[in-house]
Amino acid sequence: MRVGLHALGIGSGADPAVIKAVATAADAAGFSTLWAGEHIVMVEGPDSPYPYSPDGRIAIPSDADWLDPLATLSFVAAVTSRIRLATGILLLAEHNPVLTAKQAATLDVLSNGRFALGVGIGWSSKEFAALGVPFKGRGTRTKEYVEVMRNLWRDGDASFDGAFTHFQDVRCYPKPIKDGRLPVILGGNSDRALDRVVAYGDGWYGFNLSMDEVSERIGYLTVRCEEANRELSSVDVAVSIRSGSVDDLQALTELGVDELVVVEAPPADPDAADRWVASLARQWGVASEWRA
Repeated sequence: MRVGLHALGIGSGADPAVIKAVATAADAAGFSTLWAGEHIVMVEGPDSPYPYSPDGRIAIPSDADWLDPLATLSFVAAVTSRIRLATGILLLAEHNPVLTAKQAATLDVLSNGRFALGVGIGWSSKEFAALGVPFKGRGTRTKEYVEVMRNLWRDGDASFDGAFTHFQDVRCYPKPIKDGRLPVILGGNSDRALDRVVAYGDGWYGFNLSMDEVSERIGYLTVRCEEANRELSSVDVAVSIRSGSVDDLQALTELGVDELVVVEAPPADPDAADRWVASLARQWGVASEWRA
């Protein structure tokens, strides 16, 4: 069982000194992945419910610092050597896929193949409106954008003619380190989100779930994989859980979870980062028999 840490890029985790201190400590402690999420803009009183909390509201203040995850993880890549880096998640439909393919491959090269691109379709209609991107159809747009990026990562001369993206015989370098591929991890907890995972994802990031919800969601994912003649083991499963403990790791392993993601806000004082990371490592059994 891998244990990752989702702590960087927001609030106290947006300070460069804190980012460096947490990243280097997590790298040394044996955490598997550092995750960084995204919102390009936040608004007071969103007119779309936040899907990852029971009350439909996001706990992060709208005026909190929220760094761009690709830039943040590039900074992290420069101060770490082992730990995997992942966006958790990037709102792909809000981005130009050709530019995102370039940025993601660049980060993969700078990290020597340690990057995984986590993407989702987004939930805030006002955020899409601020960017001039239609909220309706964002799932279809996301699927096409993943296809676009995979073409650009794979092909020397790439062409694409889709509903939203058109280009002919273009070259986009560098290529990702590992055979011209980057893992694309899809976020979201709904049936439709898991359907997307089965259809074209390399992994799934389930966020802020109870243990019962993890079990039910993996049950649904298993059925959908069977219907699609796909092995569940081909999906890299990462989840964050509410009110969990190290005692849940055995049950998560038996369910088919590959990585538990610990979601915590780091201390504002970078000098306290080592102790904070060490405490989390002890709490979650990192560097014990659970470490992959």
